[in-house]
Amino acid sequence: MIVEEIMKRELHTLTPKNSVRDAVRLMREKNIRHVPIINNEKKIVGIITDHDIKKALPSCLREEPNSTIYDAAIEEVMTKNPLVGHPLDFVEEVALTFYESKISCLPIVSANELIGIVTTTDLLYTYIELTGTNQPGSKIDIRVDDRPGILFEITKIFHENKANVLSLLVYPDGESETTKILSVRLQVINPLQIIEALRNQDYDVLWPHVPGVTL
Repeated sequence: MIVEEIMKRELHTLTPKNSVRDAVRLMREKNIRHVPIINNEKKIVGIITDHDIKKALPSCLREEPNSTIYDAAIEEVMTKNPLVGHPLDFVEEVALTFYESKISCLPIVSANELIGIVTTTDLLYTYIELTGTNQPGSKIDIRVDDRPGILFEITKIFHENKANVLSLLVYPDGESETTKILSVRLQVINPLQIIEALRNQDYDVLWPHVPGVTL
């Protein structure tokens, strides 16, 4: 999945000369927490977030909308030259950028022009959709040997039990370097039959702990 599939295209922007008050008003009206700052050529020069505004205001003035601090230009408190992404970037790469840089939003730029924005909320919704968490089903965690063909063997059991796979994630096993943890979400309400089939073939089902538990 690439960024252009999840980014917000409806943008609410301001200029460096707009006031902090303008940013606060825009965030409240549009129910947003991030405002890209652009120049006359529509090139992004900064980003301002609700967190930036809170940091800029003395604690005793945060509830005083008439404070002169609110009249300061955005360029005085914005993050200048922010990190940006491209619409063809992979979502996984963008998520890594969020994690490593500890940011809450990423402006998306193409041909030097701002065309979208991605936030942590967008990434969260994408994760939920990709993992099938928003659909009825059951989650099964299985410890398996880290070897070629293991996914085929596991999914064959699902096929034999007519279980549709909503998502399948592979995690490192903290207890061994020779095994992996498969976290599978199935479109099955009661996974008892599948758990029994897995255990009959000596697979280590970690979750559910008790056969028959539905998730």
